[in-house]
Amino acid sequence: MKKREQYKRIISFFSSVILLGALGADFMYIWYSYYSDVILNPFYRRGNWVVIAIYLVLTFLFFKAYGGLTMGYLKRSDMLYSQFISITCINIITYFQISVIGRQFMWVYPIVVMTLSDFVLIALWIYFNNKIYLRLYPPRKLIIIYGSRIAETLTSKMSRREDKYMICESINIHEDLERIKQEILKYEGAVICDISGQIRNDIIKFCFENSKRIYISPKISDIIIRGGSDINLFDSPLILCRNNGLPLEQRLLKRILDIILSLIAIIITSPLMFLIAVAIKIDDHGKILYKQKRLTINEREFYVYKFRSMVENAEEDGVPQLAGEHDIRITRVGRFLRKCRLDEIPQFFNILKGDMSMVGPRPERPELAKKYEEDMPEFMFRTKVKAGLTGYAQVTGVYDTTPYDKLKMDLMYIERFSITFDLRIILMTLKTMIFPGESNEQANHEYDE
Repeated sequence: MKKREQYKRIISFFSSVILLGALGADFMYIWYSYYSDVILNPFYRRGNWVVIAIYLVLTFLFFKAYGGLTMGYLKRSDMLYSQFISITCINIITYFQISVIGRQFMWVYPIVVMTLSDFVLIALWIYFNNKIYLRLYPPRKLIIIYGSRIAETLTSKMSRREDKYMICESINIHEDLERIKQEILKYEGAVICDISGQIRNDIIKFCFENSKRIYISPKISDIIIRGGSDINLFDSPLILCRNNGLPLEQRLLKRILDIILSLIAIIITSPLMFLIAVAIKIDDHGKILYKQKRLTINEREFYVYKFRSMVENAEEDGVPQLAGEHDIRITRVGRFLRKCRLDEIPQFFNILKGDMSMVGPRPERPELAKKYEEDMPEFMFRTKVKAGLTGYAQVTGVYDTTPYDKLKMDLMYIERFSITFDLRIILMTLKTMIFPGESNEQANHEYDE
């Protein structure tokens, strides 16, 4: 298997080329059969090539954003959902592009047929792609090394990807170090969970020396260091962690993007907001909107707006209570709104106002933030940036993600921030809305290859 590892990127590349080629050929057939000759002033040869090239570029960008071209990384269901969403968006954009070229709304039926045939091509590609990958690269046999906390949660999560990971043994760090090293040599890699100090450093160096993979569950300090910059003081390498949140130019770009996207979103969702408002009124005749005090950048308090999804006066005693899955306080309409995250739509006005951003750590209630801070003193680190409508923790998390893991993902977002990362998370949020409850591993920047 080690010999085959070096060819994984090449195999993944050619696998992606096959899919893009099949989808491109499908579009080429539809374009030449139904559109190229009926538009006003038909293109010559190169003009047709440009239209096809634009389609291929769009397909590549959408699939890349959703992680749909990475062989063996995503679960089959996640890859299927992601690529179906991608190809639907691509074909909608392409239809309007063709209509602009034709200077009228063109016949939509060929695009619908093409989309359905694309679904079939994608499903076949995923099926055979997965078969080939599992034959070439079976699950990695791993040993998990844990510290004071039993690593049951991490083991359980890795076990859900039985196509990628096989936890064969677990060992406590308090065992003899030489014995631990000998056990590591039996497997393809090691998972390090909740280990600190010199022992962790020794294990990492040992794995590096013996070319063994290491999967490390990072601590808060690790995440901060990862966001640092490499500098040299003469011949001494240093890592600089500025720890000031986002610099001015990034905050400015982020604010411009927030204003543009929130205005577009408000315009597009206006009819939907009207229908939701009517549904809430019909359901229990109560208030449509609900506002609640939350925390944003630098622990500043503001009122977040939401469509009311619970009965009025749900917290009559004034004590904050997290809503459960079958909470009786949630209304019939509210249950649907929460499932599809439509109750969050009014927060586009919070974004336009400047209290929130499109992407960032979710705003927490001051009372709950204080409670979390008792167990996690680093919890307020997440207020280094504005609170967000969606975030890295929301698109990567699953139903049982712990508050500590969410905190780590929020800090990873802050340390890795870029505009492209924001756009990636926004695209992944669409998938989360359409397929709630699914894990969203493709929001990660780096793939396990």
